[in-house]
Amino acid sequence: MFIPLHDANGLEHIKLQYVTFGLIASNIVIFIFTGLGSEQFAVATTYGFGYIPSVAFDLVNLPPEWYFVPEDFTYLTYAFMHADVFHLGGNMLFLWVFGDNIEDALGHFRYLVFYLLCAIGGALFHGLIDPSSQMPLIGASGAVAGVVAAYLMLHPRVKIWILAFGRIPLRIPAWIALTLWVGFQFVMFAGAGEEQISWACHIGGIITGAILVLLLKRREVPLFDREVVTPRAVEMQQQSAVRPIGAKPAPRWGRQ
Repeated sequence: MFIPLHDANGLEHIKLQYVTFGLIASNIVIFIFTGLGSEQFAVATTYGFGYIPSVAFDLVNLPPEWYFVPEDFTYLTYAFMHADVFHLGGNMLFLWVFGDNIEDALGHFRYLVFYLLCAIGGALFHGLIDPSSQMPLIGASGAVAGVVAAYLMLHPRVKIWILAFGRIPLRIPAWIALTLWVGFQFVMFAGAGEEQISWACHIGGIITGAILVLLLKRREVPLFDREVVTPRAVEMQQQSAVRPIGAKPAPRWGRQ
């Protein structure tokens, strides 16, 4: 639908979004590790760490050679597994653009809890829709959907750069792009069903993120952008471009 590129939205409460960096790094390292082995190893890790509703609801059992973690752990481990570089890149790009401001609004620890709970919410909703499914669910989309929902509720007025339809650069308010993105998830869930993409997981993450941001955000952080935080670099450029009123001009030497 669109590719996010950049948001002009600085950090107010934290100096560095190290939890966001850590989540991105973890996903990349795990993707590289699981991709280095054989095809058989990739299948085993997908089924062993992916979320399988029928296994989670004790309807079927995994073969012993695929049993790496207890079933309940897969509500989290699935969110660090990705099918290919495009799957990984899309999720991490959304997390890179929008995650830092959610970390700023919640604080480091609560943001990590928020992210993990959104992943759980996405998997749970996916499982409730089709408890008998034996296909493994993988990817950070549920957690990232929660981040998107929280950003929409906190910073709808921020201008963001996107590539619409993957090729048209636009700078538009976040509420336009993200409202369309959220609506698209519900439309696809209602009309397209569950094929290659789990729209249910996205919706579970969106609902979880929308609820948790109300509970976990800092008290002083308002909803719906009463004030947009301008990045420091932009502030410095604006200040240097405007001379204070009453300032004397620099002396000019030579004839006039």
